[in-house]
Amino acid sequence: MKKEYDIDSLIGEMDFVSGQFQDVGNGIQLTNREIEVLDQYKIPYRSCHNLKEILFQIEELIEDMDIVDEELDWIASCISERDYYQNTNK
Repeated sequence: MKKEYDIDSLIGEMDFVSGQFQDVGNGIQLTNREIEVLDQYKIPYRSCHNLKEILFQIEELIEDMDIVDEELDWIASCISERDYYQNTNK
């Protein structure tokens, strides 16, 4: 028995915005979701010159926190991975 799906409904439920990249200055690209989380924690990513500086700011904040916010940790992981692939000689 073949199951029918309402494609319009499925597409309407998908989030295409949070994963979109924005240029935040100095050639740095962050997703809308990353920007939202960084803004929430008042991390000054716009004054950073590269992804490593943003990661340093995140790590400093995480060290000062009593608990680790899973979302902030996930954002740091995503930025770290992007930095690795963008800046590692292949």
